[in-house]
Amino acid sequence: MKKRVLIVDDSTVTARQLQKIIEDSGLFEVVGHAKNGIEGIKQYASLKPDIVCMDLGMPEMDGIQAIRMLKGTDKNARILVISSAAGVGTKVVEALESGAKNVLTKPFDPGKVIDVMKQL
Repeated sequence: MKKRVLIVDDSTVTARQLQKIIEDSGLFEVVGHAKNGIEGIKQYASLKPDIVCMDLGMPEMDGIQAIRMLKGTDKNARILVISSAAGVGTKVVEALESGAKNVLTKPFDPGKVIDVMKQL
């Protein structure tokens, strides 16, 4: 059975690229796409995905706030941060301390995305 994935990213281009990588693997299916942390939290509650791919820099509610809220409601939430902000060390550390399981940087290496997702 395929693991269900929710993508939370304000960039439609990035979300589509990530969705293609995820679905082409045959191991996962994307069940939703949210454009900010607020939408992501709502979709997490209704879709109950196995994995959340979370961007850090988004309008209305950023990824760090969303990670904290998700972990507050479901301590078992599996969150993978996918962000161009990964070069900004403090944000990465903050995301991991808030409960993210791992961090990947844009642009994506498809093989690495799938390898990391398999470990979640």
